[in-house]
Amino acid sequence: MEPLSFKVKKLQAPTDISVDFSLQLVGSLPVHSLITMPMLPWIVAEIRRLSMQSSMEEPSTSQIRLYVSPVSLRCEPDTGKSQQWDPLICSSLFEYKPQHVLKLIHNSHDPSYFACLIKDGAVNQQSICYVFRAADPTKVPEIIGSIRQAGKIARQEEFQNNPSEVEDPFSKKFEVLFCGRVTVAHKNAPPALIDECIEKFNHVSCTKKLEFNSLSQQRETANNSGGLSFSDKLRSVFQPLVGEEEEKRPIRKSYSQPGLRSFSFKRDLQDGSCRSNSFASSFDETETSLNLKRQLGYGHNVVQPTDIAGNRTMLFTIGQSAVYLISPDTKKVALEKSFKEISFCSQGIRHVDHFGFICRESSGNGGCYFVCYVFQCTDEALVDEIMMTLKQAFTVAAVQQTSKAQLQLCEGCPMQFLHKLCEKIEGLHPSKTKLELQKHLTTLNNQEQAALFEQVQKLRPRNDQKENELIIAILRNMYEEKQKDHVHIGEAKQASQPCGETTGNEMPSSASRFRLDMLKSKAKRSLTESLESILSRGSKARGSLESSGSVDLDSSSTLGSTSKEPSLCEKEGPLPETPAKTNGSVGDVSSDPVSHPIEQPDKLPQQGFRRRANTLSHLPIEYQESLEPVETSPSVPQRKLMSDYESKQSQLDVGNDTPVRTRRHSWRQQIFLRVATPQKGCDSPSRHDDYSELGDLPPRSPLEPVCEDGPFGPVKEDRKRTTRELRELWQKAILQQILLLRMEKENQKLQASENNLLNRRLKLDYEEITPCLKDVTLVWEKMLSTPGRSKTKIDMETIHSAVGRGVPRHHRGEIWKFLAEQYHLKHQFPSKQQPKDTPYKELLKQLTSQQHAILIDLGRTFPTHPYFSAQLGAGQLSLYNILKAYSLLDPEVGYCQGLSFVAGVLLLHMTEEDAFKMLKFLMFDMGLRKQYRPDMTILQIQMYQLSRLLHDYHRDLYNHLEEHEIGPSLYAAPWFLTMFASQFPLGFVARVFDMLFLQGSEVIFKVALSLLGSHKPLILQHENLETIVDFIKNTLPNLGLVQMEKTINQVFEMDIAKQLQAYEVEYHVLQDELIDSSLNDNQRMDKLEKANTSLRKQNFDLLEELQVANGKIQNLEATVEFLLNNESKLKQSILTLELERKALLQTVEDLRTQTGSPGGKHLLTRQECMDAN
Repeated sequence: MEPLSFKVKKLQAPTDISVDFSLQLVGSLPVHSLITMPMLPWIVAEIRRLSMQSSMEEPSTSQIRLYVSPVSLRCEPDTGKSQQWDPLICSSLFEYKPQHVLKLIHNSHDPSYFACLIKDGAVNQQSICYVFRAADPTKVPEIIGSIRQAGKIARQEEFQNNPSEVEDPFSKKFEVLFCGRVTVAHKNAPPALIDECIEKFNHVSCTKKLEFNSLSQQRETANNSGGLSFSDKLRSVFQPLVGEEEEKRPIRKSYSQPGLRSFSFKRDLQDGSCRSNSFASSFDETETSLNLKRQLGYGHNVVQPTDIAGNRTMLFTIGQSAVYLISPDTKKVALEKSFKEISFCSQGIRHVDHFGFICRESSGNGGCYFVCYVFQCTDEALVDEIMMTLKQAFTVAAVQQTSKAQLQLCEGCPMQFLHKLCEKIEGLHPSKTKLELQKHLTTLNNQEQAALFEQVQKLRPRNDQKENELIIAILRNMYEEKQKDHVHIGEAKQASQPCGETTGNEMPSSASRFRLDMLKSKAKRSLTESLESILSRGSKARGSLESSGSVDLDSSSTLGSTSKEPSLCEKEGPLPETPAKTNGSVGDVSSDPVSHPIEQPDKLPQQGFRRRANTLSHLPIEYQESLEPVETSPSVPQRKLMSDYESKQSQLDVGNDTPVRTRRHSWRQQIFLRVATPQKGCDSPSRHDDYSELGDLPPRSPLEPVCEDGPFGPVKEDRKRTTRELRELWQKAILQQILLLRMEKENQKLQASENNLLNRRLKLDYEEITPCLKDVTLVWEKMLSTPGRSKTKIDMETIHSAVGRGVPRHHRGEIWKFLAEQYHLKHQFPSKQQPKDTPYKELLKQLTSQQHAILIDLGRTFPTHPYFSAQLGAGQLSLYNILKAYSLLDPEVGYCQGLSFVAGVLLLHMTEEDAFKMLKFLMFDMGLRKQYRPDMTILQIQMYQLSRLLHDYHRDLYNHLEEHEIGPSLYAAPWFLTMFASQFPLGFVARVFDMLFLQGSEVIFKVALSLLGSHKPLILQHENLETIVDFIKNTLPNLGLVQMEKTINQVFEMDIAKQLQAYEVEYHVLQDELIDSSLNDNQRMDKLEKANTSLRKQNFDLLEELQVANGKIQNLEATVEFLLNNESKLKQSILTLELERKALLQTVEDLRTQTGSPGGKHLLTRQECMDAN
């Protein structure tokens, strides 16, 4: 077979990944769909054997080219010519979807071979196994990785294209407060467990508060007394100060779960509590497991409260098979528990707004423990809804699990027997594998044994390995035939007619008889194994058995292990009877430790490479001796080997004088046992292969060479290092570790910076409407870089001109904040309705009653944008935080449909907290919150104003719409509630927001009027209501870039502020007239009298205020006059003092002149100057 070149051809398009490989197709074989990973190596060996047989009869090289893409997995003959694949010229050998690849296996003995198990869609309950060979073995992992990646992409695309066929993984979402967790002793608990947990949380909170206060007092005392001793300082750093009783107990770290308490105790215990730095670390399983193991070892009930000062809000999501706890703060899944791990759910009795569940968690030593998680909701109704949803989810999951049970294996499935057998012999030496196969064949009936013996004798395998492969192939065919007629144990009761006997195994038709037979056989095997283990221990104790084929080191290892471990019968359960037992020989076979490999638990293995543990059949490396395997030569008759073996067994039986009687066999079994005799003196070699490059690979092939000293030759003995060398090594290791930590920090910074850039690029993934030139960008950058810009007013004409010329997309968020600052500088006095100045982080810690409406609208907000498309991704969680915080800040509005689009546009251009501030600015300062009130009165006024604008500016369009009874509420309501974001492109919406920050809410009227006016001829062409509304809703938003830019330019030139005010007054007048017209004379008189009384009262109040104001004015005028008089007097005093000062200076100058000396000026003393004055 000629070696084939390996070529990989990759396309450039990242969305259409396609690679092709030049390989050799060894062969294929149709198999049952219940084939498991331990069976695959034997199927691969069978395919290779059949391929060698066919190549000997008809030599041919099957060179193929395997094309791997997310669309298909296609195999075609390799013609050696680089040309496009044409279905008319080249015939494809097979073609499957990559998601139908069930399993992939890589032969560890011969790395150039690999196989894939593919689901055959044409035949029910059948799969096909293909075996390939690559010329370069190092490329096989890349091929396997490409197939897996293609299947993953195909499954994702299938889920996106057909979302209705796959159940939503996050079907129900609820916002809860995570209170904490408590370890419990059992998987079930009384109904009062939740109340007890809350009491424990409160107790821990109070204890931590007292400890914190005492610690702070001790620190103050130490500071006053001059400091702490060195031991006290060390203790204060690494261990909190505790009482005497606490010091006697083992020290418990607070690690990632600091003080937890119920939400009702927040006000009392908020100050002075010990807190952690990050709430997300509460779910760090690596840190938690250390503390839990330590405390569970001492029998402590571990209580782990959460930090009340941190953000404890979580999204409790119930999926189709698991529950998730997602943190909107960290944007990560904090906890994931499948339904199988949850054993108990309950609601609080006294604390009805709390609920919790008990689930199983694994510890580091392989064990498990139970933990109760406790949560709090806004009210009792929400807890009832969560409990009902959990009940429904559990019921649906149970029904789905029952419906899928037919595809699984029951205890009586023939394929389950084959799976256990392959799992048991996995990795064993051929001789030991042969012995296990002999033990398994005794469970077959006489007809099956005879048929199997005839097939083996017909092919005459040349060694043990070939014989084992042949036997497994025959058993697989036999069990696959049985599986077709098999009825599962759970289905036997429901069967209306008794099922027939299975082929070969003579299983009873009744399920009860079948179970009884199984119990009898298990009891029989268990008794036999118990007797054998007793006899083997007795023979070892006497030490009278030392045959030439046995290994002393193995026996000593077995004795040492059996003294510490339970017996084989207890550890592995009943084993099938072996051929050696039927012959009555107990010496070598029953006492040999390799004849009883420890069986793994009866469960399907994971599809990954599993290193074998230190068992009786696989001793530690340092205690194994390399033994050369003894293989039967094809020229030596097997009859002779059998006679030698029987003679040795008889000698051993005489020496041991065992009371076990010889069991009689049929003549077919005797013939088979003469042929299938195991060889002695062979032990399974140790395996040391490095699979770091291949990742998670399937189990090994049954072919294993014996390695005497390991994979890298003989092991050299290391000399003992000196103290100096060890110190140098330690210093070098420490320096390398410090350098590694620094490099990791730098890498994290670079990764964070790169992620931020990618995230920002993802947010701004839209097409600009008005291209921003370089000089305009420089103007904006200059204004943004103005020192103290938040307190510096800039000419509004300059800002208007800059916004009209364009806004750079990458600076748009900063420009919006800049426009908000300029608005605040222009309007020094804020509006009357201002919200409470509650920090954004504090709002996120609370629960909102609007959670259902917000969570429903998350998936409807920009569903096609990549930042918001991921369900409960970073975009949707950030949007949820903003909407939730505003609903808590403004309870009157709460949440209204349309707000999610406004917040989403802001979030695309700035950070989460800045987007919340800008949303608050638009709602309160710009006055947008009026249209989101529950009564929607302002929205009705806006619809009237838009109709009046159309009537005044486009009369023919107004008449056409009125003729077909089309009001503005049919098409314009989403424009006002979402600022055109729900229907128009993001580039156009961004320009609308530019003008919105500059001019206010009247921009919406301008844009709507410009859009309808510019498309008036097209609207007038439609003659019915449906087509007109469809055009305005669907065709109008898809206008071109030129038309969009023309609309924006028209908006800058329009001024309709006065008309809008007049229309609003007109609306109120018409509303009052409408109300008056519906009243009679008496009601109208009463109303007028009430209005008159109210006006008189207001008049009197105004008169009183006017009198008070006049009095204040008179007082202020008198004060001003008094201050003016004082000012004139002070000015006169200042003039007098100035004249006096000038006179004194002149006198000083005269005195200096009179008393001057020829050598220089003589300075007078202070007393002389005083006398002169």
